[in-house]
Amino acid sequence: MSTDEILLDVEDRMEKAVAHLRKGLSGVRTGRANPGLVDGLKVIAYGCETPLRQLATISCPEAQQILIRPFDAGTLKDIEKSIRNSDLGYAPNSDGKVIRLNIPPLSAEVRRKMGTMIRDLCEECKVSIRNVRRDGNKMIDKEEKAKEISEDERDSAKESIQDLTKKYEDLATELAKNREKDVMEE
Repeated sequence: MSTDEILLDVEDRMEKAVAHLRKGLSGVRTGRANPGLVDGLKVIAYGCETPLRQLATISCPEAQQILIRPFDAGTLKDIEKSIRNSDLGYAPNSDGKVIRLNIPPLSAEVRRKMGTMIRDLCEECKVSIRNVRRDGNKMIDKEEKAKEISEDERDSAKESIQDLTKKYEDLATELAKNREKDVMEE
């Protein structure tokens, strides 16, 4: 494997770690309604488990409300049941055509817990990035021992991997900081 291939693999895996963080952060509740809060919800409809976003449009007409409009009115009860059975803690209000979820404001204690959760997600992402760096460095060392690359190429590749590590760790920190700021706003 060439150093370019190793660097591409390392960058791709680091990008996936940050994408996983983004997905995790989108599900973190802020004081405002966000479609990401129910986006990952699974609904048992048509005899199988289906993601909510495939059964309905999800929007936020107000800052404290999520509106779920099923594509098929027959799935309304299934969606309502899944929301009730989930650990989201929201009570769905249905008028027979749409479901409204009222999002209560967060207390100061809950906001602090959310901040801690965000920092934990960020740290998990950074650990993943560092593990990718370790794997990349091992692959580079392996190539150098097999005399496929020179010592200078090895050192240059390790420096590039470290630069990628710093870049993606900084990106993860920035994402977490912005999300934490959203959570802490009243």
